[in-house]
Amino acid sequence: MKFIFPGNYSFKNKILGFIDYSTAIFNLIVGGLLFFILNLISIELIVKISIFIIIYFPIILFSVLGFYNESILYVLKYMIKYMKSPKVYLFYKE
Repeated sequence: MKFIFPGNYSFKNKILGFIDYSTAIFNLIVGGLLFFILNLISIELIVKISIFIIIYFPIILFSVLGFYNESILYVLKYMIKYMKSPKVYLFYKE
């Protein structure tokens, strides 16, 4: 039995089958920084928890769902690469 894989297929290891390791590490770093910054501010604990959830939930949501099955980390990489050189190349098939 032979299997044919397309050329643009990439096998990525995922945690529990739905999130890349690099995206999970990115989420842990962002969550840790947010936690550290919120601990520097002297407000009530329930307010800190609420702010953490409000800011961190969309990041987790985009990491799990992604943009058209692309990880948020790769989307950010593409956006930064485009901002460095905003040239758009169009290729036409003949």
